[in-house]
Amino acid sequence: MLLQEPRLQGVALGSAEWFTIQRDLIAEKPLLKHCYDAWYAALLRDEATVPADQPGILLELGSGGSYLAELRPDVITSDIVPGAASQVIDARHIPYPDNSVRAIFLTHALHHIPQVEAFFAEAQRVLVPGGVVAMIEVAHTPLARAFFSHMHPEPYDDRAHAWDFAQNDAMADANQALSWLVFVRDKQRFAVEFPGLQIEQFEYLPWFSYLASGGVTRRSVLPGPLARVALAADVLTRPLGGLVSLHWHIRLRKQL
Repeated sequence: MLLQEPRLQGVALGSAEWFTIQRDLIAEKPLLKHCYDAWYAALLRDEATVPADQPGILLELGSGGSYLAELRPDVITSDIVPGAASQVIDARHIPYPDNSVRAIFLTHALHHIPQVEAFFAEAQRVLVPGGVVAMIEVAHTPLARAFFSHMHPEPYDDRAHAWDFAQNDAMADANQALSWLVFVRDKQRFAVEFPGLQIEQFEYLPWFSYLASGGVTRRSVLPGPLARVALAADVLTRPLGGLVSLHWHIRLRKQL
């Protein structure tokens, strides 16, 4: 309880107000801002790999408290929560024509999609040839399982048989282990069901700076002057990513 972010007390999880506070917290917490800056840089590098002769829309799904559009103003922000972004879009029903989207960005969003097969089918449809789905997701390491199972309000079920899950609340009903279920455990199933999408990038991301920052729901555990310690720990523990990383960067590409 002592580590809980006081500004979020009494605020509905996933409401437009919650996302506004989240955006403020990211801006105010140096270590957290460092993480998001690095994540967004990775997503934008993914978009830069799309063939230059394939123009199209840049779409962020599940934008919430995102500031990606501040870094890239031509990104269309969207969320399922009214008032949280420039458009209300359900990832299972993307309102764009075939072959019209250059890149789809998701940060901490994939695991909130209850029928994720519908999203992959839509991504396969709307992406231009060579277009990408670029995402930052919860990893599946011993530390990530412990942290997100016990220190985060959303479920983490890596024993789920199905990818789908019931959803009455767009934020509270989720499965933070979904990216591992789909892209690792059931990799062959994904390849069969969505042959137009290739899993092209899978990398563990630095972890200690995020943990020390408290994320968007808890207080920082390191004072500002010690931020460099956390950044140094990120570098030193990078070879241990498979054990300690809390997030990974995944890129899917639509086949040419």
